[in-house]
Amino acid sequence: MSVTTIHEAKTNLSRLIEKAERGEEVVIARGKQPVVRLVPIAKQSGKRPIGLFKGKYKIGPDFFEPLPQDEWEAWEK
Repeated sequence: MSVTTIHEAKTNLSRLIEKAERGEEVVIARGKQPVVRLVPIAKQSGKRPIGLFKGKYKIGPDFFEPLPQDEWEAWEK
């Protein structure tokens, strides 16, 4: 784990991002007090599989009915 001050982080942000992307833990401190941890965003796996939620949700027949007039007007505002 590397601890970096805010000033050093501003100067070396690209290098710190590369470290985090490689899986290294990067902590940014205000003085000697750690305040944030820099971590990479998890990569998207691509397309979602078809049928992922099959059988988990039910849509009733009223779903396909027109909205009541007051709800329709609320959407148009």
